[in-house]
Parts: sequence; C-alpha cells; structure tokens
Amino acid sequence: MAPPARPNLRQIAASLGLSVTTVSRALKEGPEVHPRTRARVQKAAAKAGYAPNVHGLALRTGRTRMIAAILPLETRAYVADLAKVPLIEGMTLAASENGYALSIFSTGPEEDQLWSLQRLVQSGMSDGIIITRMMAKDPRIAFLKERSIPFVAFGRSATKPDYAYIDVDNEAMVREATTKLVAEKHRRIALHLLTRDDESCEQRLRGYRQALAKAKLPFDPVLVGHEEFTMAASESFFESVLDLPKPATALMCSSELGLLGAISALRKRGLVPGRDVGLFVRDNTRLSKYLAVPLLAHFVDLAEAGRLAVDALLRQIDDPGSPLTQIVMSGHFERYRGSDV
Repeated sequence: MAPPARPNLRQIAASLGLSVTTVSRALKEGPEVHPRTRARVQKAAAKAGYAPNVHGLALRTGRTRMIAAILPLETRAYVADLAKVPLIEGMTLAASENGYALSIFSTGPEEDQLWSLQRLVQSGMSDGIIITRMMAKDPRIAFLKERSIPFVAFGRSATKPDYAYIDVDNEAMVREATTKLVAEKHRRIALHLLTRDDESCEQRLRGYRQALAKAKLPFDPVLVGHEEFTMAASESFFESVLDLPKPATALMCSSELGLLGAISALRKRGLVPGRDVGLFVRDNTRLSKYLAVPLLAHFVDLAEAGRLAVDALLRQIDDPGSPLTQIVMSGHFERYRGSDV
C-alpha cells in the first residue's frame, strides 16, 4: 500500500481559501501577513502534518535552513558528556527561534576531527557549522576558511584568532580560583585537566602556573593530571595526589563529574570534602549546589553561550561580510557553604 501523499502548500492554501504566496509567507512568520492569518495557517499546516521540503528549498534558494554542531564525545563512559547539555539546549532554542533546525553531529572520541568535518561538509546538510573541542593548531579552521563555509568555534585555538568564536576565559578562571585557594592557606593544590590536545586545558594550566608564580609557590607536575572526562578517572587521579607523602590540600576539578570523583576519593580516606581538603569545580549545570558540600564553584551560562554561537553563525550566513563575532565569557564564582540547597 502506497504511503499517504505529502501535504503541500497548494492544498493548504485551497483548504483555507488563501493564495499559495500568503500561506508560504505565513509559515515563514512574514510580518506582512496579519497575525490572525498566520496563526490560522500554522494551525492548519500542523493539523495536516505539513513539513517543508528541505531538498526542494535547497535547490531553489541554496539554503537548507539547517545548521550543524559537531560535538565529539569526550569518552565512551556513561554520562561523560553531561556538561554539554546546557550548550545544546541554548543552540537548539536559538536555531528554532530563527527558523532553523539544529543537527548535532556527534563523533567518537577516537575519530579524526578533520575527517569528521570533511564528511559533514560533503553531505551538504547544513548552511553553517559550529565546531567544538578546539586544539592548539586546529586544522579545521583553515579547512573551513579556504572553502568560505560559515562557521563559529566554541573555544579558541592557539593560532591567530581570525575567525568567529565564543569562548570561556579558562585561563583567568583557574588563575583566580588558585589565588583564592592560596588565600585560604592551601599550598599543595592539585589540578585535574583533560587531554593535552585540548587547548582549553592548556589555558587552564597557564592560569594555574601564573597564580602559583605570583604566590611564590613551586610548580609540582605531580599535582597536575591529564585524564579522561569520567568520574573513575577523576577519582583515580585525586586518590594519587591524596596518597602522596606531601598530599594535596585542595583539589581543582575540571567538571561536575570530576567533583564527584574527588568526593569519592576523599570519603574513602575518611576525609570530609570541603573541610579537610578544599574543593573547586568548574560547574556548567549547577549540580555542585545540591551536593551539600562546602566548595568554590565557577559558573558560566553555557545555554547563553550556545545562543551566542548560533546568533554569530546566522549573522555570517545572512551577511557574509559582517564583522566576526569574538566573545570571551568570564562567568562568576559562587561559594557554597554546605547547606546552600
């Protein structure tokens, strides 16, 4: 049995006694169409199950009204990518509000990121791309620029920033957090980072070393760990620095999952988290607020970062000659006393 015919604009227009042009403009939220007519058309289209033909639209206009975000998995461990959820939410809402669909192009942690990008570009699925997990010398930047493909980076590489980006000031965040821990009399501060290829981790390491140097404290490489983005890896690293002859007196966690690993490592040793050993976490989800543990947290609104990234990308798509958006978000610190729930 053949599937039911796909409803089209002409059928919807005929059922409402309107022109095809009016229906088309109403579905695009055209200001020239009366709001009541727009609502009437949209209700009829939804009832009929109408969806625009993306391929036909691309042939007529050269646009798909779709954008893509490449989000590599941090690892294959469960919930390792929890911190990305606010970013995805912000991008999704911003795209929808502007009449675009967002496609999440998720890749495995071991996949070559340039190869993944090439596959996406060859598919012709999107009008622009958001790339993440920036490397110090990121080949994806040159690849996209050479092909004049609209793109925005979430993060920065170590090369000349001649492209649009939304980033977090990771260097300042860790420098200030380390300084705050030093002011609380901590002298053995452990820093947990992700892979060495991730430029944001190098930025955090620079901030850490700057704060130690200013406080005239020695840099001990044993107190810095480059691990996977998992609770188990975090727990393992923090266990190692807590078991040193001169143990760490404060733990700096790269994420909420890292914080959970740190708390586990402390409790296994009979230590009270946040009291016997200081804690700092970069928290994207405010999870740390509900753990009833004394700690210092740094919060950045990643949903807003997602919105900013989409807005910057659509600006390039609609006006290729417009100035590039380059925003570094500072975020803010919050102190939880253990009962702020």
